[in-house]
Amino acid sequence: MTTYAAVDLGATSGRVITGQLSRGRLMADEVARFDNTPVRVPHGGRQVLRWDLLALWSGICRGLDVAHRSGGFDSVGVDTWAVDYGLLDADGALLGNPVHYRDERTSGVPERFFAGLPASEHYAVTGAQVQPFNTVFQLLASAGDAQVRAATGLLLVPDLLSAWLSGVQAAEVTNASTTGLLDVGSRSWSRQVGQHLDAAAGASLSSLLPRLVEPGTVLGPLLEGFGWGDAKVVAVGSHDTASAVAAVPMSEPAHAAYISSGTWSLVGVELPAPVRTEASRIANVTNELGVDGTVRYLKNVAGLWLLSESQRTWRAEGRTASLPELLAAAADVPTCRTVIDVDDPVFAAPGDIPARIAEAARATGQAVPDDVAAVTRCILDSLALAYRRALRTVADLSGRDVRVVHVVGGGSRNELLCQLTADATGLPVLAGPAEGTAMGNLLVQAWALGDLEGGLPAIREVVAASTELVRWEPTGDVRAWDQAENRLRDLTVARP
Repeated sequence: MTTYAAVDLGATSGRVITGQLSRGRLMADEVARFDNTPVRVPHGGRQVLRWDLLALWSGICRGLDVAHRSGGFDSVGVDTWAVDYGLLDADGALLGNPVHYRDERTSGVPERFFAGLPASEHYAVTGAQVQPFNTVFQLLASAGDAQVRAATGLLLVPDLLSAWLSGVQAAEVTNASTTGLLDVGSRSWSRQVGQHLDAAAGASLSSLLPRLVEPGTVLGPLLEGFGWGDAKVVAVGSHDTASAVAAVPMSEPAHAAYISSGTWSLVGVELPAPVRTEASRIANVTNELGVDGTVRYLKNVAGLWLLSESQRTWRAEGRTASLPELLAAAADVPTCRTVIDVDDPVFAAPGDIPARIAEAARATGQAVPDDVAAVTRCILDSLALAYRRALRTVADLSGRDVRVVHVVGGGSRNELLCQLTADATGLPVLAGPAEGTAMGNLLVQAWALGDLEGGLPAIREVVAASTELVRWEPTGDVRAWDQAENRLRDLTVARP
């Protein structure tokens, strides 16, 4: 059987997973896992947060070595997070580790960018939400740096890793659509936005952008010298959310929504064309490109990073509790006793999240969570409320009649969050697959190699046949969630 290898990099770890198709089912096996630990490096008088890309590359190579020794692989595809990039010199060499999207260098940059190109005009072309870490703002922030002056090209992180494997430089469109530089309607770089970036930067930054390819494109064979054979390198849905959404087992996409639940939560619907209305822009809903010509119309919502960062704080204080123990204790805390706006910037940076939650509760006159169970329940209730708001927004603006919510990714294993999501939205929740990103990556490779015909519907048929979905029905009184949402809205308005 043909064996596919998925390189799947997340914000905290990376994995190499192999898979094979057999009788309409995908059999997958994780062969390697390695840490992804960002580093702070002095630059320009401050400590800049960067990805340790060479350490990640070492982990990838070790993983692919294991895959080769375990029977070999016929293709490989790479998916990672979005927006971050590496600069290349004239020889194609990396000029430095990519800056991390949580670095503070883009503070105030979006306002400077939009001073010359109104946000409404930018959205009418790109359909992209405004996040301070969008690639277009990172590039503007870096204008004038010696690395930028020396660069002759750039590649987003998954494209860079694919280039190191294949020698082919190209930008895969699902990740490119997060940059704020792509015309989301034509699925091509926007000349208008590129020209404005160049004018604002006083340099030809748009000339660094590579050619574009669609997911499912075979870039070429592995470069000689790895010792892994002549496997093909495939451009998959290189944005990890694109791969995850490809693996959402939606039997009726026109009536389904999805939540890709992990470090971040991506809440949205799948559309055949972008929505670039002014109402959509004001709501900051983004249009990201998907596999097989689709559009992922979604909102970014804070995710389970809030809980994992809280656990890190508790471990440092000597308070250890496993996730199952935390969830069991949190289940006994009253619903929505304390809620926060999980997307408030105060919760965006690493640090003592429980202390920030306590401060937010005091400032808004709510009960202050006084133990790990109460903090955990506050986070999960608040996430469920955020999902409810996001789902209603994307459904209203897209005209979709949503009847079921699919949860994929690591959060699909969080039983309490799945139940709270069903309760908050008043809709049934189908949880699984937990390994949606890797499955989407592997099955796009199968499609690219001709082992799976039928595009996205065929991919989802395999996912459904390979996954045991768990269904969660709404329980309790949805009015309790209505009251909590009204309270949170009032608190948000009242916040200085």
